[in-house]
Amino acid sequence: MEPLDTAVIRDALRSENDLLADLYREADPETPIPTCGEWRLKNLLAHVGGGHRWCATIITRRSTENIEFAAVPDVRRPRDPAEVDHWFRQTADAVIDAVDATGPEVPVWTPFGPLRPSEWWIRRRLHENTGHRADALLALDRPVTIDPVLAADGVDEFLGLLQMGSARFRNPLDEGTSILFRATDTGDTWPVHRTEDSIGWNGNGESTTATVEATAVDLYLLVLGRIPVDSSALTLSGDAAVLPKWVERTEF
Repeated sequence: MEPLDTAVIRDALRSENDLLADLYREADPETPIPTCGEWRLKNLLAHVGGGHRWCATIITRRSTENIEFAAVPDVRRPRDPAEVDHWFRQTADAVIDAVDATGPEVPVWTPFGPLRPSEWWIRRRLHENTGHRADALLALDRPVTIDPVLAADGVDEFLGLLQMGSARFRNPLDEGTSILFRATDTGDTWPVHRTEDSIGWNGNGESTTATVEATAVDLYLLVLGRIPVDSSALTLSGDAAVLPKWVERTEF
């Protein structure tokens, strides 16, 4: 798919952050989040907001190494419930302001491969935010309302993380296998093949060994491991063993 404009990604990060803040304000902070292990909603909010502040600190300090979470100023969710909303709503702007103050092209540390321009982190934090808002909506038994174009960008960004390489993931494809993800609403396609030590995607996917079709939102939830491979939202064809292996090997 065509990359989203930088201004669109920045606006989306602010919007998604506010939507999660609104959701938290309306719901019980003790709500269990089944897609995130033992977390409750309050833990999810602390993770996203603290992660934004951690990332902003990496950028501000122009760090080429990881910074311990505990060493980040104001990283913890406030104990006083009345202060949580204000604390959280500032966190997305903290990332954007850090990039602007430091410079979007300044190389900084990331968990995925080599140093990246600081602007890279805005898209990463956007989809961290969006994915966890989906977790909260699923936990509250509400529809996952994400703009399809944004969801498609989330699929694209996740595949990019796999391509960069990380100790978090195994190669999701066996030798001789490939998979096509097709978003039925946006028309985006990702024909993914195995490379020597990673994955890549190009071409029209006519020769892929497995195909998965769904809306962009459902594809996004699938690659994040938020819906099962046998979900009725998915249409599968080809080698039935490819998708379960993919999901197992790319679990965050």
